[in-house]
Amino acid sequence: MSAHDAPDGLEVEAAVTPAQTADDQEPVLPEVVRQRVISLAAGAMTSLPLEELPMPLRRVAKFAPNRRARLGGPVIALQLSGDPLLRQRLATRVVEDAGDLGTAILEGGAPTTADPVEVAALAYLARPDGWRTLVADATETVRAEAEGAIASERVRDIEQRLARAEHDRAVARVEADKLRDELARLRDEAAGLREEVRALGKALRESQAKEHKATDMLAAEKGRATRANADHDAELRRLRARLAEAETAAGAQRQSAKDARAVDDARLWLLLETIGQAAVGLRRELALDPTDKLPADFVADTAADRPENASGAASARALDADDPIRLDQLLSLPKAHMIVDGYNVTKKGYAEISLEQQRNRLITGVGGLVAQTRAEVTVVFDGAERVHGLPPAPRGVRVLFSKKGETADELIRRLVRAEPAGRPIVVISSDKEVIDGVRRHGAYPLSSDTLLRRLSRS
Repeated sequence: MSAHDAPDGLEVEAAVTPAQTADDQEPVLPEVVRQRVISLAAGAMTSLPLEELPMPLRRVAKFAPNRRARLGGPVIALQLSGDPLLRQRLATRVVEDAGDLGTAILEGGAPTTADPVEVAALAYLARPDGWRTLVADATETVRAEAEGAIASERVRDIEQRLARAEHDRAVARVEADKLRDELARLRDEAAGLREEVRALGKALRESQAKEHKATDMLAAEKGRATRANADHDAELRRLRARLAEAETAAGAQRQSAKDARAVDDARLWLLLETIGQAAVGLRRELALDPTDKLPADFVADTAADRPENASGAASARALDADDPIRLDQLLSLPKAHMIVDGYNVTKKGYAEISLEQQRNRLITGVGGLVAQTRAEVTVVFDGAERVHGLPPAPRGVRVLFSKKGETADELIRRLVRAEPAGRPIVVISSDKEVIDGVRRHGAYPLSSDTLLRRLSRS
């Protein structure tokens, strides 16, 4: 291996050529001595001009001393082992800084109290007579101290293990004492349990004897109960037979009463049917057409002059199609039922607010109308707009949504057809198809404005 192949001249011994002697070979230094040599040389480089340093060390010399030894250590070591002149210049500065120890090293000796690492580093750099002996002695001392430190560490480790073993032994002894005490306690408990088992066995035998006796008594009681049940069942059968006879007689009486009631109902229906047919026949025979005038109107037209305000007075008594008074009159009829086309009313009266607010406002308004008139009210909305979580409707107000595939108009006509003929039905809607449909079934259609005006008056 050549000197250029070795990364560290202080650690690797160069190959000896035939021309070399033992004094020309570089000694192999312990790592701690090697690091101290590099540190001393890095600190001494500051005292040398930059142009006197070899080219590889000029860039390293620009580092701070602590970084210089850490980052440029391999380069410094290589130059020290290969450049005696550089080593001599740096050794001069290092020996001066070492003081008395440096003087003693130059003289070939070293105090016995001196640090062997420092002695070996100074001797390697200064290289006085017998420097190899100083380096070897210091190296041996360093190795001996390292081995002593290792031995001391092993002794401390062994002592710690012995202490832990003594502690574990004491703990085991304490645990053994506890286990012996626990064993004695368990033996005492076992003796007590055996005594308790004997007492329980005796009690069990006594209980079994009592159980046998009770079983015999129970069998005797069951025999008596069986006989009593047989007597009871016979009596129950007799009573059930009498009850069946009584129910048969009661059924016959109910059937007789039902037949008598059916005869009465048939007579009453025949009477009502006769009256209705007579009224229909009379109306057909007389062929009376409806008239818009009363008898007094005919007398006024033929036999008297009307005052200038007569037409005004007549119009004052007439009611508009959307007059709320007409709605009040219809709702005052007995058993009146008002059906409201919900969105037809709300979108005409409250189109500026949301659908939820429209529904709540209309339902609240008709609730107040129900409280005043006692009429039945049904509000119908299209199911396509249906939402969940509606507030409870006021008392007397029925809120309905049309099912899927059916409109509110169809549901309104179905409600009207379901009512009996003759009941006053009021339908609130401005839809012409709804109005025409419900009028054919005898309902009274009123516009949405009628209800809106009535609610605004409230």
